[in-house]
Amino acid sequence: MLNLVLFGPPGAGKGTQSEKLIAYYQLVHISTGDIFRAHIKNHTALGQQVSQLITDGKLVPDAITIAMLEEEVKQNPQAKGFIFDGFPRTVTQAEALDAFLTSKNQQITAVIALDVTQEELTNRIAERKKLTNRPDDDAEKLKKRIDEYFTKTIQVLPYYEAQGKLDKVNGIGEIDTIFADLCKVIDSL
Repeated sequence: MLNLVLFGPPGAGKGTQSEKLIAYYQLVHISTGDIFRAHIKNHTALGQQVSQLITDGKLVPDAITIAMLEEEVKQNPQAKGFIFDGFPRTVTQAEALDAFLTSKNQQITAVIALDVTQEELTNRIAERKKLTNRPDDDAEKLKKRIDEYFTKTIQVLPYYEAQGKLDKVNGIGEIDTIFADLCKVIDSL
């Protein structure tokens, strides 16, 4: 089973590349952001809680995120593999994901980090905001999210590097070129 973590800051292209990888490798996409937005859109109790946290520019607590993620995996027992987008964001989440997958006789195959400069991120998100008007792309909230990534979330990479599972791909350039680079990494596993 192919289980990938696509890693990168907001605006790095995780969503765009995930779509291409899902189609090519027939993976199930698990995006914590999509799960959160679905709960918010459907006005669930969890969605209201998540909405307030996101509005405040905070991360959703590990226990909530992990429970939602586990439920998504359980709903897809016939999957050829998963691509985890936006998760894990903390070492605690990475350890919980490893423990959960081990309980299912699975593991993370690879973690691929998309390297993108802060200038490029800012430009991409400004463009995305024009197209989708996502509330979490507001300038103040975005700054919090990017700061959170570069001060906290990036700390997950050494965890996977120590396991020999981390690869980095240049996330700047043509979408198809980046995709081809991701495929080279995956096909070499």
